[in-house]
Amino acid sequence: MKRMLLICAFFMSFIFLNAQTKEELEALKSQKEDSISALQSEFNALKKQIEKYPGWHYGAFGTIGANFSEFNNWYAQGSPNNSAGNINITVNPFAKLNHEKYFWYNTANINLSWVKFDDKDDPNDDDSYRQATDVFTLTSLYGYKISKTLAASTLGEYRTTLLNNFNDPGYLDLGIGITWTPISDLVVVIHPLNYNIVFSSESTVFDSSLGTKIVANYAKSIGKLKLKSNLSMFQSYKSSDLSNWTWTNTFAYEVWKGIGLGFEFGLRDNKQEALNFALDNYDPSAIPAQTEPTFDNVDNDLQTYWTFGLSYAF
Repeated sequence: MKRMLLICAFFMSFIFLNAQTKEELEALKSQKEDSISALQSEFNALKKQIEKYPGWHYGAFGTIGANFSEFNNWYAQGSPNNSAGNINITVNPFAKLNHEKYFWYNTANINLSWVKFDDKDDPNDDDSYRQATDVFTLTSLYGYKISKTLAASTLGEYRTTLLNNFNDPGYLDLGIGITWTPISDLVVVIHPLNYNIVFSSESTVFDSSLGTKIVANYAKSIGKLKLKSNLSMFQSYKSSDLSNWTWTNTFAYEVWKGIGLGFEFGLRDNKQEALNFALDNYDPSAIPAQTEPTFDNVDNDLQTYWTFGLSYAF
């Protein structure tokens, strides 16, 4: 009986000591997590100080998305024998020069994607990869600092497509005005004297004009999360039909050694592009007869795109 009591006492002591050890380990784990959080905050603060230091700063982050599939004799769907694929690449590089009296910011946004759907039972279908998303924007902003938050500036911005109809249309904005930087993460450009040059073979639809250019760019890193938002607007003095705006937003969360998840979506309003698309699809001989598209009757729907996939920070 005494032996049984001793064994039970030893067993209970072991459980108690083990529980106490686990609590100590949990407390130590919590302390280490607090230390990591504090070091991360110090690292982010140091990174911001480095970015403010005069000189060139380079970087880039982007998203790569891809998926592939193949079906054989899958009778539950309309095309039982098919192969499909989707490839998307998004890159956001930048090169920034910052001095005590002036700055020069250069950024780009590139978003390209290809898709294919090969119906193996249809010998006449297109089994190649086709261009789906095609966005290219290059921006260069130079400013001479008047105060800590204001600068006299000049801006050059070029927008077009790379894979399909390069520079047709293409938009080049050149202008002067002021740049406001209320915080280090936000740059707002207001150029009341800006000329929007449009390159296009469709001279009856696309037209260059003088107007106001407004650009707002926000970029911030919060721990492992990177955010970037860019709004580019042009308000034509000649006609509102020649005005346009584009708003892109990018999010990237790092999971391991620069690799993570990325999401990007964009919105655009451009009546010239909407009319050009409508005219390309206009058939005057159609029955019933179609109304010829003009600026007054064209459906100027909001243009959108989004991309989700793996991201990588350079």
